[in-house]
Amino acid sequence: MLIDVLTLFPQMFSGFLTESIVKRAIEKKKISVELINFRDFCKDKNKQVDDYPFGGSAGMIIKPEPIFDAIDFLKKKRKKTINKEKVPIIYLTPQGEKFNQNIAENLSKQKYLILICGHYKDIDFRVREHLITREISIGDFVLSGGELPAMILIDSIARLQKGVLSHSESAETDSFQNGLLDCPYYTRPREYRGYKVPEILLSGNHKKISEWQKKQRIEITKKLRKDLLND
Repeated sequence: MLIDVLTLFPQMFSGFLTESIVKRAIEKKKISVELINFRDFCKDKNKQVDDYPFGGSAGMIIKPEPIFDAIDFLKKKRKKTINKEKVPIIYLTPQGEKFNQNIAENLSKQKYLILICGHYKDIDFRVREHLITREISIGDFVLSGGELPAMILIDSIARLQKGVLSHSESAETDSFQNGLLDCPYYTRPREYRGYKVPEILLSGNHKKISEWQKKQRIEITKKLRKDLLND
């Protein structure tokens, strides 16, 4: 899978792309991430990427030209990668649909994604009207830019690629994977400061352990995220 990220701050991704699961996914050639600074597509001498909004309002707006030109550049560069289907061009914005595990799974099956990280007040709405195919939010709050949400998308997609996690069933039992939160897990020692591991987990009875885990998933979801049960 190839992911192109349009951002004004490519260096924000340096540590993220060279550590942990994402690093492993890149090394195994399960994903490839390229960073495009769309300031490079500004044609004026000062490389100004933003301007004041028409109609008057606080804040600055990213101009349409550098983003349109960057997308045109990518469409030419990725001719062999892009098939006849429409390329998902995703804008990370608080106004988008709420990101969840189901969206992560669907995106993980794509061969190519373009992520656009906004900044300042917003991007010119013509970009959203005529270029963007999907808008995604990671929650009901506002960040300084789309870089952190883009990293979250990439991480969630990378770990779903076959062969990235040491045990594929680990992802299959994660929270939200089956509509429930995950169950509790314990490891050695069996007793610590007087706190003991539940006896059922030490029994070796896999059927009963599976039943216990299922019951725990339901109970924890009921306690922490009752809305998931309603859904």
